[in-house]
Order: sequence, then C-alpha cells, then structure tokens
Amino acid sequence: MNRIVEAVANAYKKAKTPEFDIGDTVDVHVRIKEGDRERIQLFSGTVISKKGSGVNASFTVRHVFQGEGVERIFPMHCPTVEEVEVKRKGKVRRAKLYFLRDRSGRGTRLAERRMGIEDAAAAAPTGAQGEAPAPTADKKA
Repeated sequence: MNRIVEAVANAYKKAKTPEFDIGDTVDVHVRIKEGDRERIQLFSGTVISKKGSGVNASFTVRHVFQGEGVERIFPMHCPTVEEVEVKRKGKVRRAKLYFLRDRSGRGTRLAERRMGIEDAAAAAPTGAQGEAPAPTADKKA
C-alpha cells in the first residue's frame, strides 16, 4: 500500500526543489489566475518555518505590509509556485522563527550569514582542468 501512495506522490513532485533555509529572505513567484488571464506575483519575506516531507512539504513566509504582519504558507511542490529566489541568507539558531511575530521594526531583522571558507570553496567555480584554484600566500607585516 505504501508503495502505491509513494508512486502517486512522486508523479506530483517537482523535479528541482528550491534551495533555501529558515531565516532567508526570499521572493516567491506565484502564478495568479484572474478570469482567463494569468500573471506572476511576487511575495517577498522571511522564511519562518519549513515542515513536512515529500509531496506534503511546505514553508511559511512572513513580511510586514502597511504595519500589519502577513504570513503565507506555500506548498513546496505546488504548480502555482513558479520559483523561490533567495535574496539574502539569514543567520539563525532556531528551526522555527515564530518569535518574529511578537517583534516589530528593527527587532525583526536577522543577521546576514556570511559564506565561510568551506561554503565559498563549494560555490566558487573550478579551474579549466577541474582543479580548485591555488591558495594565495598571506603577507605578514
């Protein structure tokens, strides 16, 4: 029975899921249908939670609009979610950022996560032969 459910669920999964973490500031491109026309609308905000797995995975994005906090829950594999574009990486120490609901103004800002040596090496393009560039010598003053 479980294999049948997995086979049906895999048919609805997206081939490429977006890569983002909790605390990241993202732009979610959502397909909106109005009558017989379709358009793409952006929803910008901070990812405050991710939950579920497989086809049931979802994430919550929060932003403040005209003094009111607005949260939207997006299914990860929903066909109306076109793209999730990461604008800024946030440095967090929690899995859920529900404490941001009680804060306002500058209290909602998260520190930016800087890329470390390991992350930078993984993101940097390799040389023409497929080798990583040689490290530079440090100058001592």
